[in-house]
Amino acid sequence: MTGRNDEAGRAPDAGPEERRGFLGKVSGLAMSIGLIGGYGAFGAVAARYLYPAKADPKSWFFVAVLREFEVGSSIAYRAPSGARINITRRGVGESLADFSALSSTCPHLGCQVHWEAVNERYFCPCHNGAFDHEGKAIAGPPAEAGQRLSTFPLKIEKGVLYIEVPTAELAQVELADEVPTGPGQDPCLFQRFPTREV
Repeated sequence: MTGRNDEAGRAPDAGPEERRGFLGKVSGLAMSIGLIGGYGAFGAVAARYLYPAKADPKSWFFVAVLREFEVGSSIAYRAPSGARINITRRGVGESLADFSALSSTCPHLGCQVHWEAVNERYFCPCHNGAFDHEGKAIAGPPAEAGQRLSTFPLKIEKGVLYIEVPTAELAQVELADEVPTGPGQDPCLFQRFPTREV
């Protein structure tokens, strides 16, 4: 008789069917959450594809008067967005083929490149990277990685050179004669290779 009283006093154990039902519900809920998350991510990607972001607004800005821009020289231009750009005059003519506008930030590690008129190339002193006048890497780690400098469109109107650059994020830029600081900025190189700031 004591056996019956012990069984009656204890809470009945959940049977195997009740445990299976609970685990089935939990796993079904987890799968539902996973499917909703997966389809939601797919929907977000599809929406970005169908409705891409608008391009940054761009504007044309004055660079130089052609008769004052010497052949073989380069202008270190700072765009309103803060981007540093090398604008180089390679030829004596007044056509766009005589000029190039390339980012002055090396795609390898972010160092500042400069124009070497004697070698007709842009040179990055950090790891001896070199780029041709179109921005294609021709030596050093950038060439091994197949990297290139970003290009910017130029136009000439009535003897004046203009550049088209993004204006979406206007930076707080002071055009004083300061040595640049930050990643990729070597103050020693800035002093060694002076250029005109516009």
